[in-house]
Amino acid sequence: MNIPSTLYSRINRLQTKIPCRISHTVLFNLKKNCSTNSTSEEIIIPKKISRGPTDILRALESTIGRDPTAAHYKFHDDPYLIPQSNIGKRTFAMAQEAGKKAAHFVRRENIDLFQHKEAEPFIDMFGPPKIYTENSEVSIDDLKDCIKNVDVSDAIMVYNLLKKQNVDIEPDLMQNLLELLCYHNSQDPLPEELIEERWFRQSTKGNERRKKTWKDGDFAEEIFISIKEPKAETYSAIIQGMAKYYQIERATQLFEEAKQKGFILSTDTYNAMIEAGNLLKENYDMRWAYIVQLLSEMHEKKIKPNLGTLNAVLYCLSLMGIKFSRESALKVLSEFKNLGIEPSLASWNFILQIFYKDNAPLSSIMFDIMREIENKQLEIRDLRDINFFVAAMSICRFHLNDLDLAHRVDALLHYGNNYDLIGNSYKEAVYYRHYFMLGVNSQPIQDFMTNMYDKLVPHIYTPEMSVLEEILKQIEIYGAVEYIPKMWSDMVIFDSTRKESMLNLILNIMVANERKNDPDLTEKFANVAEDIHEKLINQNENSTNKIIITGEMIGSMILLFLRNNSFNKAWDLFVDLDKNHQKAVGTPRSEAIFALVDACIAEKLPSKALLILQYISDYGYEGIEDVAKNLQLKLTLDETHLEKLAKIVGQHAIIDK
Repeated sequence: MNIPSTLYSRINRLQTKIPCRISHTVLFNLKKNCSTNSTSEEIIIPKKISRGPTDILRALESTIGRDPTAAHYKFHDDPYLIPQSNIGKRTFAMAQEAGKKAAHFVRRENIDLFQHKEAEPFIDMFGPPKIYTENSEVSIDDLKDCIKNVDVSDAIMVYNLLKKQNVDIEPDLMQNLLELLCYHNSQDPLPEELIEERWFRQSTKGNERRKKTWKDGDFAEEIFISIKEPKAETYSAIIQGMAKYYQIERATQLFEEAKQKGFILSTDTYNAMIEAGNLLKENYDMRWAYIVQLLSEMHEKKIKPNLGTLNAVLYCLSLMGIKFSRESALKVLSEFKNLGIEPSLASWNFILQIFYKDNAPLSSIMFDIMREIENKQLEIRDLRDINFFVAAMSICRFHLNDLDLAHRVDALLHYGNNYDLIGNSYKEAVYYRHYFMLGVNSQPIQDFMTNMYDKLVPHIYTPEMSVLEEILKQIEIYGAVEYIPKMWSDMVIFDSTRKESMLNLILNIMVANERKNDPDLTEKFANVAEDIHEKLINQNENSTNKIIITGEMIGSMILLFLRNNSFNKAWDLFVDLDKNHQKAVGTPRSEAIFALVDACIAEKLPSKALLILQYISDYGYEGIEDVAKNLQLKLTLDETHLEKLAKIVGQHAIIDK
């Protein structure tokens, strides 16, 4: 092979620079082969591939998967400090966030102590923030920096200072300031570095989101009025801001005013007004006519629609009637597909809302959507994309009752970086709640515990009380009582023991599923019962969540203690009940009381048996005479005992020997 002289000289230079012995050998063989091979081949050197600063880290990350048994990296590795309850996770993370806030406060209040600049080039986030006061000397650059850093309150302050100094602000900068104020409603957003506060901030309800929160007459409107020659961009910014914060009437007025002046408004402005149609028009026909009118205007003025237009139309359809919205939604998808506009997850979410309304005919469109997006790396293209996975899992549970489809949705969520689209902690909890409730009701409890519970609890998901209660019910149905000790341990860790129905349920399961051939399980049941009793008697008297102790609970605990041959614990429980009967509501089941009498007979304790017999008589249990006869037959009673027995059940129940 003929090798160009330039490449040959380059190999020589490279060889002299590489000290590695293997590299010398490789280069020598390359030169030898190139010079001896007579075949004419062209050497193609591949083009350089641009690499980002984190590409190597991302490549390494892709080689390992998430370990569901390990806690999130934000929690310490010390097993005694890792939080497992929902409250604990939030408290731990927010405590770290509070530390960040404290550090920012110290830096802000002591600027003179943080003037060192060790990084090169200097990282602005490491330095103290610039503080603006009424006496600050500011310039146009300061206003630009405030807008760039999304410091709304500082931008307002700097703008006012510039006006006092009679500094002229160029129109483009005024436009940028107006857009900042309109987007954030003239108030500072949550800082980006407060990641945990964003994650644990719970979403507001839909009705609350539709309330008008636009600040009428505030700084954004002052800026808009102060612009002497407003342009289409000026009107677009103020209209979108008002529509976003539900000042619909004023937004509509400005929208019509801008059109009368001949301005060609932006696509996003039309998108905002399309969504506002649900609040402007009363019935479905009027809303759809309004949407068609706006779309026609966009066509006439050659305003290109985008993904926001598609989602705005689908959002409006999702709030309309079933038959009309289904037919129209499919046509809208087809039209936008012809325009080259691909749906985002928000689009598919609106489709799900349209086809899976309550009491609507069942649809299979969910399967079609999954075939469209399955095994794909997804990105956030609309802020409402984060609603898709929660909605999809809800439909799998309530409408389709399809666990296999739910597994496909979960696989998509965990494909690539798609988990970024789960939203926040609230949406994550709702997603897994639907997933778990469907899983526990759609497969044997053993499969559920192995394939879902053990893999996801507690580091990925901490079940709420309703989910734990449903799991306990399925354990009862399948008779899988071997899971009860584990479930109780988890309930204690998750701080989910403050519900009377759950305590009754777990006690009833243990009582109803006696396994005499499994002494180890019997002992664990007794330990659970003892733990429940301790929690009940150690409750805070003034607590609003105080659990009412019932006689049924006490009877269940007595039975569990007796089965574990813990007679003294069962007796102490009965004595406490007999002396402080006002603390418990109702009486224990007869099975427990009679079992305690039999235990007294086995232990040869006639005095205690007679005390229980008196309790049976006082509370009107049936079968007291049979208990009295059994007591006389199996124990030797003295005159005192017989006299007490006669007073309790009557002389006719005394057996003559």
